Amino acid sequence: MSKYPELITNFLSFVKVNTRSDPNSTTIPSAERETHFLNMLKEKLEKMGLADVHTNEQSAYVFATLPANTEQAVPTVGLISHIDTADFNAENVTPKIVKNYDGQSVIPLDKAGKYTLDPAVFKSLKKYKGDTLITTDGATLLGADDKSGVAEIIAAIAYLQANPTIKHGTIKIGFGPDEEIGTGADHFDVNDFGADVAYTVDGGPLGDLNYETFNAAEAKVTIQGTDVHPAEAKGVMVNAIQLGIDFHEALPEFDRPERTAGRQGFFHIYDFQGSVDHTSLTYIIRDHDRERFEARKRLFKGIADQMNAELGTERIKVTLKDQYYNMGEIIQKDPAVVEVAEQAMKNVGVQPHIFPVRGGTDGSKISFMGLPTPNLFAGGENMHGRFEYVSEQTMEKAVDVIIEIVKLFAEK
Repeated sequence: MSKYPELITNFLSFVKVNTRSDPNSTTIPSAERETHFLNMLKEKLEKMGLADVHTNEQSAYVFATLPANTEQAVPTVGLISHIDTADFNAENVTPKIVKNYDGQSVIPLDKAGKYTLDPAVFKSLKKYKGDTLITTDGATLLGADDKSGVAEIIAAIAYLQANPTIKHGTIKIGFGPDEEIGTGADHFDVNDFGADVAYTVDGGPLGDLNYETFNAAEAKVTIQGTDVHPAEAKGVMVNAIQLGIDFHEALPEFDRPERTAGRQGFFHIYDFQGSVDHTSLTYIIRDHDRERFEARKRLFKGIADQMNAELGTERIKVTLKDQYYNMGEIIQKDPAVVEVAEQAMKNVGVQPHIFPVRGGTDGSKISFMGLPTPNLFAGGENMHGRFEYVSEQTMEKAVDVIIEIVKLFAEK
């Protein structure tokens, strides 16, 4: 029997609630369904007897406090997870349980057998021999990103409440919206949250510990053409589609997500809408190194400037918007928050896997707000789609790590 009896029960109930965020919305949260779920969590935290449970008006985060049970002056630790899910079907999520997985069998998801978890394709499955896996039914995502983190934080707090002999300082809990669309932490209220250090519980497989992320920007290119009849086009027509193609081909050929790994940055085009008269391209620009990141943006703008000069008029306009920065810049100034997490993992038998994220977390923005916030594993695999799954045993280990972290801070 699990020492965290409500961990999986809560998780299974959480994922059944659609909390998909809306990238086209301008509200906070971006979807009313997120507000509904956050209110459910707020009520749950109140029933647990936590202090100062409230919704922060600025950010829509639900905050709560587990008071310290030690008189020693120890850092206040924050635990943060997001409640929204990614841009994939999240309606009528129906989790499936695979007990004592043998590490080699193909797991059918839907009844027709169209979708499967095959170890030949998803090699991560081989790591989970003997574990209980929670999968989708093939029609939706699962929502382990990041409702596993939400369930793990709640389980850790409940365990500490039930075991008051475990000494800990003040613990702050934060559940927020819209991480998946990149806006969730934009309005995070560090002062209201009140932590000295924090962790997002939003990582992937067992042992993941991240304190470096990409530097990130979005780039939009708009191109104005001149559309005339092709029979009379010579010397008159300016084909905005062709200019868009030319612009894209001027970027480094190998600096694309599908051709890069590790610390290699990229330019990623993810939308191209065009006619001869008007064309638009949308990119994300990524690099772990700030200088290379800035150089990428200069190159991007320089291509447009050169093409405009050759055209003799400004037909190509570039709009760049920074999204987040590498939180390693902040955390490396005082790495204690990472060192404690690393030691906590070792203490509970988890081998830390520290690597730079090829993406970002809410902690990327929160760290630059003055609250160092690295990222802990929450257990999800194949996130953001129908092949998502999570191991029950990994989720339990995540709870172990959270509890060990607050114990270590109380001992410092």
